[in-house]
Amino acid sequence: MNDRRTATAERAAQLLARPSAINGLDLRNRVVMAPMTREFSPGGVPDADVAAYYARRAAGGVGLIVTEGTYIGHESTWASARIPRFHGEEQLEGWRRVAEAVHEAGGAIFPQLWHVGATRDPGTGPVPDADVLSPSGLALDGSPKGRAMTRADIDEVLAAYAESAAAAERLGFDGVEIHGAHGYLIDEFLWAGTNHRTDSYGGELASRTRFAAEVVAAVRGAVSPDFPVTFRFSQWKGGAYDARLAENPGELEQLLAPLAAAGVDAFHASTRRYWLPEFDGSDLNLAGWTKKLTGRPVISVGSVGLDKEFMGPEGMAFQPGTTGIEKLLDRMEGDEFDMIAVGRSLIADPDWPSRIVKGEQTNPFSAQLLGALH
Repeated sequence: MNDRRTATAERAAQLLARPSAINGLDLRNRVVMAPMTREFSPGGVPDADVAAYYARRAAGGVGLIVTEGTYIGHESTWASARIPRFHGEEQLEGWRRVAEAVHEAGGAIFPQLWHVGATRDPGTGPVPDADVLSPSGLALDGSPKGRAMTRADIDEVLAAYAESAAAAERLGFDGVEIHGAHGYLIDEFLWAGTNHRTDSYGGELASRTRFAAEVVAAVRGAVSPDFPVTFRFSQWKGGAYDARLAENPGELEQLLAPLAAAGVDAFHASTRRYWLPEFDGSDLNLAGWTKKLTGRPVISVGSVGLDKEFMGPEGMAFQPGTTGIEKLLDRMEGDEFDMIAVGRSLIADPDWPSRIVKGEQTNPFSAQLLGALH
């Protein structure tokens, strides 16, 4: 091992291997498995191969696993029969086995609770005649799609989030993550491009956060006070990579403060490139600003260990090479954020965390790896 790799491994052991915590949940290190949709759950049921896939990453040294997005129990969000659901007897029994497998391998695990909103196409999914729901009946490109949610729709979706969160605690999961990013339902309420409502859920940014805060409050009220709740958000959307919820730190604080008040224990700030500053005049990335403004623990993410960033809708199939993590360690040394989520690098190499702290070469990502669970 050369001197540079040895020095990086020593720094990684000091910085990434430090324990962390979210609302009293002790985590063995600072490495999080990022949620990545895999579609290997026919009928929405995660089977033994899904349990083994997540357990393998826990055994490889991941401290916290955030699962792929899982559908809450509302038919309007079931866009694929192969994406797992966090609702239904058979589906939840499958998830119970997943959690047990991860715990046996030494890791912690949160399910990511998900409603896809207007990204679902009409006539698709296990319930093809279910309505496509969104804040204003608009797709991400602004074209008409589906219908705007009524007050009754909102109440039903809030109840579905709460029910799935309660199930997660009952099944023995360590916490839950609410998916509020990437142009899905919650993010469609947050973004002015898809939220044209004129009631109390639309208009200024403070009003556009109302639905997200109500989801958080519903989840928080359905679980124990010490059960961790995290919230993932992003500026970018699928197909709208230059979209922004907040143009400056003041606007970001308007967005985050109601969510923290509603019960978010930690934020997961999703960016495509973790090393880029979020606003002019500061080197802080989105996660860094989130920690500064809220005081909550924050997870950063974005092309960790890869020499090319996530790009466009084909980003998962994009062929990057591996790269060093010195820039990541620099930011963690300055306590810019608390944890780092790793995505495609963990698909390529389940032992990525343990290899990094030992200074060993990691396996490169390849699109061919997406054809199966490894």
